[in-house]
This record gives sequence, structure tokens and C-alpha cells, in this order.
Amino acid sequence: MTPPHQRGPAGRASADRLGRLLNLVPYLLARPGIAVAEAAADFRITERQLREDLELLWVCGLPGYGPGDLIDMALDGDRVTITYDAGIDRPLRLNPDEALALVVALRMLAETPGIGARDAIERALAKIENAAGELGDAPVAVRLPANSERLDAIRAIVERRHAMRITYYTAARDETTERVVDPMRVLMVGNRAYLEAWCRRAEGTRLFRVDRVDAFTELDEPAAPPARAVPHDVRDGVFHPGPDLPLVTLRVGRGSRWITEYYPCEEVRRDGDEWVVTMRVTDLGWAQRFLLGVGPDVTVVAPAALVDRIRAQAATALDQYAGPGPAKP
Repeated sequence: MTPPHQRGPAGRASADRLGRLLNLVPYLLARPGIAVAEAAADFRITERQLREDLELLWVCGLPGYGPGDLIDMALDGDRVTITYDAGIDRPLRLNPDEALALVVALRMLAETPGIGARDAIERALAKIENAAGELGDAPVAVRLPANSERLDAIRAIVERRHAMRITYYTAARDETTERVVDPMRVLMVGNRAYLEAWCRRAEGTRLFRVDRVDAFTELDEPAAPPARAVPHDVRDGVFHPGPDLPLVTLRVGRGSRWITEYYPCEEVRRDGDEWVVTMRVTDLGWAQRFLLGVGPDVTVVAPAALVDRIRAQAATALDQYAGPGPAKP
């Protein structure tokens, strides 16, 4: 990767513009009706460049990207006023710890085996390093040898066509099981690596996420998937919700709309400031754990069984806080 001090003018210009856009909204919020010429002078750019920045801000905002989500402003002749800030109401100021944490996290993401959109990650890292100044050149090297070695070792076993014994964590049921599998192939779906194999325990073809394989052992016996072991069609992803799966209805606040981008949804409709989202889940137990982790920005509407389970678990947690403290000596 090119160090920040060696990047060309185009890279520096992009990073400068990103920082300017992040600071432009709070600047304009504090100066409603400011003249375009005055704002351009304060940012040391031309009026034309400022107007181009304003045009870009008009299509920036929160997930959903519809009315009420995007930054809005009133441009009256030569004066501009921000009427909706989409949450960008203060300048971006990273302290040294925050800047270094972002650099380390992005370097780690870039080193993750099988990760997608690596170019976008490296562009974001370049911008953060440029903004971080000397911290961007900090001698922090991030490597994930365990993940890389695990994937390479599993791929080698598949190529040798040997059976495997694996210890696997199933998130949907929150349980760890030991299985003997007949490997068929290793494949990448999105940014995740999967082992596709015939599972002797389930008597079916299964996809095992490599990062959830806690342990594995190569067996001496050859892999022998039966004739009925049909590979999965993963052209549209791994999860294919069907009508037999539980249907969950949620009321989602602005801060949790990302759910609709990461999980398949059957319907998303607006209801005031909230979205009403319906989606299929593999297991209500998984939905319970997931939604409790999301927090108060999401309310479960249906099914009643899921509402009752979440209410009961929340009540149990509150009881733990209400109980008497430890006895004093």
C-alpha cells in the first residue's frame, strides 16, 4: 500500500474533500443563510467547488436514501441554509486513540481472508491514514495467521479428499456440536468462506462457515459424499428464506435501518419515523438473541411467541439488578 506521503494529488484531493464535506454541514448549521462566497472563502475553495460540494451533500444521508433520510438544504440565490443534517451535526474530530483504532481495524479487515470489496477498504484506510497524519505511519502490523492457516488447511483436506471431524458452532441454535463430514468444496459467498460437505449427523449437505469451525481433524478415511449430496446454489447468497420459516415483524427506528440492508426482508414500509419490517428467520432463538442485542431502537410486533420470549428474558435480566447486593462483612 502506498504510504500517505507518497500518494498523488488525486488521492490527497479526495481525502481533502471528504474532510471538507464532513465539516461543511455543521459549519452551515451554525450559519444559516450564509453567502456562498463567504463560505467558500472560509474553506479556501472556489464558489464553483463549494456548489459542487453542496450538490454532492444533497445525495448523502442515512440508509434508506429517500425523503427524510438525505441531507436537505435551501439554496436561495447566493445564500445557503441546511434544513436537515441527517445526524452530521458536528465536525469530525478524531482523537489519537480513535484514529489509531480505525487504522488498526481497517488493516485487520484488509488482512481477513476472502474479504470482499478490498479496494474500498484500502481507499478508506488511505483516507484515514492521511487524516491521521503521523499516526497513519504508526508501526502497527496486523496479521490474522489463524484464520488464514485454518482456511488453507481445510482447503488442503478437501483437495486430498479426506473425511473430517469438526467442532462447529451453530449461531441459529447457539450450540456447539461435533460432526463427521465428507467435504465437497470450499467456496466464498460474499466476504465469507464456507466448507460445503455431507454431514453424517444431519444426513444432508450443509454449508459450514469456516470462522465458526472451532476445531477440525483430518481422518484417514476418504471423503465419500453419497449420490444425493447436491451442492447448494449460492448465486443469490447462502440464506434462502422459504414460506415454512417463521415470519417476524419489527418496528425499526432510524438508527437500526441497516438491518434491511444486511438481511433478506419480505416487506419494508414506512410508518411515520419508523419502518415496519417483515423478515423470515431460521429460528426464533436466533431472532431472540439478535434482537436483544440490537437494543431499544427495534420493537418486535410479531409473532407473539417471540414477543413473550424477549419480554421474559428482559424481565429476568431486570430481576438480577433488582436483587439484594452482596452482604457486607
